[in-house]
Amino acid sequence: MKVDVLLGLQWGDEGKGKAVDVLTPHYDMVARFQGGPNAGHTLEFEGHKMVLHTIPSGIFRENTKNVIGNGVIIDPYVLGLEIAEASAFTDVKSKLFISQKANLILPTHRLLDHANEAAMGSKKIGSTLKGIGPTYTDKTARKGLRVGDLLTGDFDTKYRQLKASHLRQIECMGFDYSEVRMEGMLFAEYEKAWLEAVERLRNYALVSTEYLINNALSAGQSVLAEGAQGTLLDVDFGTYPYVTSSNTITAGACNGLGVGPSSIGRVFGLFKAYCTRVGTGIFPTELFDETGEYLRQQGHEFGATTKRPRRCGWIDLNLLRYACMLNGVTDLIMMKTDVLNGFETIKACTEYEVAGVRTGEIPYRLDETAVPVYREFEGWKQPLCEGKLDSRLEAYLHFVEQFLGRKTFMVSYGPDRDETLLF
Repeated sequence: MKVDVLLGLQWGDEGKGKAVDVLTPHYDMVARFQGGPNAGHTLEFEGHKMVLHTIPSGIFRENTKNVIGNGVIIDPYVLGLEIAEASAFTDVKSKLFISQKANLILPTHRLLDHANEAAMGSKKIGSTLKGIGPTYTDKTARKGLRVGDLLTGDFDTKYRQLKASHLRQIECMGFDYSEVRMEGMLFAEYEKAWLEAVERLRNYALVSTEYLINNALSAGQSVLAEGAQGTLLDVDFGTYPYVTSSNTITAGACNGLGVGPSSIGRVFGLFKAYCTRVGTGIFPTELFDETGEYLRQQGHEFGATTKRPRRCGWIDLNLLRYACMLNGVTDLIMMKTDVLNGFETIKACTEYEVAGVRTGEIPYRLDETAVPVYREFEGWKQPLCEGKLDSRLEAYLHFVEQFLGRKTFMVSYGPDRDETLLF
């Protein structure tokens, strides 16, 4: 068996949670391979709405194992809240497996995140302030704490040492964290809650998930790898430096789960019928007018994790083609087509004009000098009928397929798991 991969082709927020939830009945295991609680995957089912930040999106399907891989970073307090909420709908403990090699987000990592953003002033990244960057920094510096350390006798000592190191850094930066709040709490209160959550985390299945996954493949079981964020936030290939701190592309699934490249099967690439971005960084097709605001309101484009309003614009097919190339996408999934139901015409960027020259390639430094060149399409101007595509939407979808050189596997026309067309 192979590991199929599902990931975003834009700047995140493409609807990965819903897509994983829809696909999960076809898989024995769903595994998150990167990112942390800066991601928010929203699921709606049977009249319920749930936002997952760390737990894989297959958790609400019966008979499916859910794995938090080694490439994920974990805040025990945030994960504990998520487990408590999800447990109202399913038996999380029996279906959740957590990698011993996953790194932990400490309370002081979150303070460092605040300090780093404050130091950058107007050039700040637009961090979610969840401690993501500092945690991955400690991971690559080989001094982070991992889930497996909870099972040893020296965790408390390691924690105190790393905490002291972080506080010295913050002091040297001259940052006053006395008023910084994390999940509504000041540092001392949050640290106490965090340490209590660590104790509860010890009661879960903390295992070598690389063995769990590879043994499942050897036994003929199917595995779906779930990414967080999106391709254009990849630390290597995204719109650097306004990116996340991990590899969000297909190759990250190998690193983040401990599977070889030859184990990768289908790659499902998700994208919205338009485009959004949260935080700072270039966004060539961003709309600053009433159309952009209409997309924001109709699409409920506010961060699942931060609640920040998302920047909205037309779809950028240049960047989508680039993302398909990087990921080896085999199947396309178009999300949120219903948001465009009210448009007479819609637009898609097919080229950039840079210094008077048109190009479809992504330059090393994509900036404001790249002016989008649009192609217009007739809007479908009505809600989708269940099981049937309007001919105008079908024409738009066919153009996207031709431009990207991939076929569509799924179209979503609403937030509920049932509002989905499979091809």
